[in-house]
Amino acid sequence: MHTPVTIIGAGLGGLTLARVLHVHGIPATVYEAEASPAARTQGGMLDIHDHNGQLALEAAGLMDEFRAVVVEGRQTIRLVEQDGTVLHEMADDGTGGRPEVQRAELRRILLDSLPAGTVRWGHKASGARALGEGRHEVAFADGGTVVTGLLVGADGAWSRVRPLLSDATPEYVGTSFVETYLYDADTRHPATAKMVGGGSMVAPSPGKEIFAHRETGDTLHAYVALSKPRDWFGAIDFTDASAAATRIAREFGDWAPELTALITDADTAPVLRPHYTLPAEHRWERVPGVTLIGDAAHLAGPNGEGANLAMLDGAELAKTLAAHPDDAEAALTEHEQAMFARGAEAVTFEGAEIHGIDSENNTARAMLEMITGQGE
Repeated sequence: MHTPVTIIGAGLGGLTLARVLHVHGIPATVYEAEASPAARTQGGMLDIHDHNGQLALEAAGLMDEFRAVVVEGRQTIRLVEQDGTVLHEMADDGTGGRPEVQRAELRRILLDSLPAGTVRWGHKASGARALGEGRHEVAFADGGTVVTGLLVGADGAWSRVRPLLSDATPEYVGTSFVETYLYDADTRHPATAKMVGGGSMVAPSPGKEIFAHRETGDTLHAYVALSKPRDWFGAIDFTDASAAATRIAREFGDWAPELTALITDADTAPVLRPHYTLPAEHRWERVPGVTLIGDAAHLAGPNGEGANLAMLDGAELAKTLAAHPDDAEAALTEHEQAMFARGAEAVTFEGAEIHGIDSENNTARAMLEMITGQGE
């Protein structure tokens, strides 16, 4: 007899878990802080990898739906120097293992695959406590509670479930993104649209970087990375969009205007996205009746793996629970040992030191050498 599963968080990991549980006939309820699926924008493009995210979608039985929302041509990657020189371009020939989709579309597919009422919107978890014998109570901001025999925290960096298992808290890694959008870029911002190209563009340098992605249509979505302390960003008034953009752009004063236009000509106010991480080897002793997946378990700085790993965590946990119908604790033990290894491997991928924004090797030429083994 399967224990019903209570999932906190309706991100990609929590929804994948709920979907694969549903495929195996295991009841689950997802509690989500947001008021509705459309309560906020869901971020930009995601590359879904064949070795983790796509495996999760296969387990969910949603590969056809996934393929239907892939945005063709977006796997192209362009390496650009600070003066706007295009150093290298890796074209999308349709055979790459990391097709791009809009995060909102992927979330919609998962939501549509669940029975009505699976997700309880407007339930912001405020804390959780152990009741003994593997049972836990989750408290919500509106004063409500729920008691469960199997609790999964899929509630991200600032998880309210994590304290049941671990004293670890996220720490600022020393870098932040400033996020901007340019709309109708081909007609309104043609020089910058040409610079970004048909997929993604990265212009790296030690301590700073501009990354931009062409999303559906001719929307450009930029992530301007800076290695600065939180106090430095705290001194910028992000409620004054023009002043904030001017201050950020000043850090790129000698860069090509086609690049800095991603900051100064943005159609949205710049949004600060500080980066936090949990310890690379974050793990915990088994606690009956509760576990974590995704960023709640192994939060890392941006490395292209977060969403993919969260989805794989969810799918693998569901499959493991299905394989142990009479022993949830054996399933949770198996899940955690596999997840600990996956999370640590992603944090320490080969070449990570070059991708570190503070590295002297964070240049277009060094990246080209890593990718192709040659400097030209």
